[in-house]
Amino acid sequence: MAIGKYWPHHHQRYKVIFQKALMKLGVFFLLAFAMSTASANTGLQQMDRFLNDLQSLQASFEQSVLDPQQRQAARSQGLFSMRRPNLFRWDYSEPDKQQIIADGRQIWLLDPELEQVSVQTQDTALKGTPAQFLIGGDPVEKHFEVIDIGDSQGFAWVELIPRDKESQFVRVLLAFSENLLQRMEMTDAFGQVTRFQFYDIKQNPSFKSGFFVFTRPDSFDLYQQ
Repeated sequence: MAIGKYWPHHHQRYKVIFQKALMKLGVFFLLAFAMSTASANTGLQQMDRFLNDLQSLQASFEQSVLDPQQRQAARSQGLFSMRRPNLFRWDYSEPDKQQIIADGRQIWLLDPELEQVSVQTQDTALKGTPAQFLIGGDPVEKHFEVIDIGDSQGFAWVELIPRDKESQFVRVLLAFSENLLQRMEMTDAFGQVTRFQFYDIKQNPSFKSGFFVFTRPDSFDLYQQ
């Protein structure tokens, strides 16, 4: 009689204890899964996957230039295109039309408003910039100290510190999401920040022949830098 009286109570107590144990175990596995998922998508891992798969790229961009006090000094937008090895093209559409083309040896800057063209050797112009591994295919670690700085604003971030002390920039930040480069920030020695945001990203598109070839208009002045 006593056993029959107390069995339901004891059974319910053990049931509650068992359920709590299962809940704790479930939470543990959820946390473990979340941690393993997060660790599989760190900034460094996303950057490696992005670069390993990269042959060509095209994306619309917005560019902002911030002064050392983080005030916006300039803003522009356009279309960015690149193809390995060593080819890229920036077509600015706003506020003024400009074009920058890297043809593998030289970088050409076309300014239609001023009717002039500037040219510089590619190796000199790109020293200490992400272009060294984006279009050149060099290992990132060859030119930069690489630091995974975690997640922020919905992106996985990587910090790059140029190894060359004479580089144009002292710090580069890359933001990744879904194994694609979404943002890029470059800080120079004076604290000025150039920020790019990419959207409508097309990975490994094809380009027509001559897309990265620059032809100077006859009437434009040429300046060698």
